[in-house]
Amino acid sequence: MSALEVDHQTSEIAKLPRPPAKAAPEKTRFYRKLYVQVLIAVALGAILGYAYPDLAAYLKPFSDGFVRAIKVVVTPIIFVTIVVGIAKMGDIRRVANVGVKALVYFEVASTLALVIGMAVGNWWKIGVGLNADPAAFDPKAVEAYAKLAKNVTLSDFLQSIIPGSFVEPFVKGDIMPVLFIAVLLGSALSLAQARGRPVVSFLESTSVALFGMVRIIMYFAPLAALCAMAFTVGQYGLRTLLDLGELVASVYLVSFLFVIIVLGAFLRLSGFSVVRVLNYFKDEILFVFAATSAETMMPRSMQKLEKVGVSREVVGLVMPGGFSFNMDGTAIYMTTAVLFLANAFNVHLSLWHQLSVLFVMLFTSKGAAGVTGGGFIALAATLPVVDAVPVAGIALLLGVDRFMAEIRAATNLASNIIATLVVGRWVDGVDMTVATAEFQAGFVETEETRAWDGGHADIRAVQ
Repeated sequence: MSALEVDHQTSEIAKLPRPPAKAAPEKTRFYRKLYVQVLIAVALGAILGYAYPDLAAYLKPFSDGFVRAIKVVVTPIIFVTIVVGIAKMGDIRRVANVGVKALVYFEVASTLALVIGMAVGNWWKIGVGLNADPAAFDPKAVEAYAKLAKNVTLSDFLQSIIPGSFVEPFVKGDIMPVLFIAVLLGSALSLAQARGRPVVSFLESTSVALFGMVRIIMYFAPLAALCAMAFTVGQYGLRTLLDLGELVASVYLVSFLFVIIVLGAFLRLSGFSVVRVLNYFKDEILFVFAATSAETMMPRSMQKLEKVGVSREVVGLVMPGGFSFNMDGTAIYMTTAVLFLANAFNVHLSLWHQLSVLFVMLFTSKGAAGVTGGGFIALAATLPVVDAVPVAGIALLLGVDRFMAEIRAATNLASNIIATLVVGRWVDGVDMTVATAEFQAGFVETEETRAWDGGHADIRAVQ
C-alpha cells in the first residue's frame, strides 16, 4: 500500500463520528455525604432533647424501628456472604485456618482491652468519694439483668452456638448459630463442587437483593440518628452526665486510646494506617455512635471491607465472629465499671480479687455478647466474684449507661473492622494493591457509586 493510500484512509477514518467522551463522575456535594448528615442530625437531636425533653422521649420508637429494620437483613446477609465465600474458595483447610487465627486474635485483643481497662481504673481512682450506700439501691431495678446473668456461662454460650433447628437463628437474629449453619452449608457446597453451583449462584443473586434492602433502609439513617440522640439527652439529661462525668470521660478516653494506640499498632504491623482506616469507615463508626448499635452497620462495613481488597471468606468469618468474641468496647466498659463501683462503695479490691474478676470477664464478656443490655448482664454475672459489691449497685450506672453505650458500640465496630484487616493480612487474604489505593484515596461517594449495579452486590449497591 502506497503512502498516498495510507494518508487517504487515515483522513477517511478521521471523518467518522466519534463516541462522546465519558464525563468524569461528579462528586456528591458535601451535604449528601452520610457522615455529614449524621453529624448534623446528632447536633439537632441533642438540641431537641435538651430543649424539649418530653417530646424527645417519644422519638425512641423511630430510632428503634431503624435498628430493627437493619437487623432483619443482618443475619441473611451474613449467611449468604459466608456460604458463597466458602463454597467458591473450595478449600476447607483454609476456612479452618482463618477461623483459628481469628479466634487467636480475638482473645489477644479482648484480653488486652480488659487489662488496659483494669490498669487505667487502678491509676484513675474513679468513684472515690461518692460513699454510696448499698442499702439505698433497690434490687428490683436490676432484677431483669440479674436473672439473665445466671445464664451467662461459657458452657451455655458454647451450647447456644448450635441451634435447635435450621430456621431458629434466623427468627431470633442470633449471629453465632447463623455462622455455624453457614460454615456447614458452605463446606458442603464446596465438597459438592459442580452439583452445588446452582445453589451458590442462587445465594449470590439473593445477596444483590439483600444489599438493595440495606440501601433503601440507609436513607433513613440520619433521621434515626437524630431521634436516638434526642431521646438520650431528653430522657437522661445532661445533669446525669455531669454527675458521673468522670466515669463517662474515662471510658471514652480509654476506648479512644485503645483503638488509636493498641489496635493502631496491630494495623501498622499489618501494613495499614489507623488514621486512613478510621477515615475510610467514618460513616459507619459515627452512625453506630449515635444509634448505640454496632450491628446496624455490619452489612455496609462488610461490603466496604470487600471493596478494599479483603477476600469474601475472611470478611464473612471474621466480622460476624468478632461481634461475639471480640467486644473490646464492652470489655473496657466492664473493667472500668467494676472498679468504679468498688470505689463508690468503698470496697478495696486486692490484686487477687482483680485477677479473679479479669478471669471471669474473659467469659462473661463473650457470653452476653449480642444480648440487649449485654453490658449490664455481664456486670451482673461478674460482680458475685466480689462479694462486697452488691449486684444492685449497677443501678448507679443506669443513668449514664446510654451515653457509654455510644462509645461501646463505636469501639466494638472499629475493633472488628480492624480485626478483619489484620486477620486478612495474617492469612494472606487481602489484595494490598487494592487496599493501598483505596485507603490513600479515601472512600468517595459519587453519583456513579450511588448507581444500582444489578450484576454485582458491591459497595455501589449500598451507597
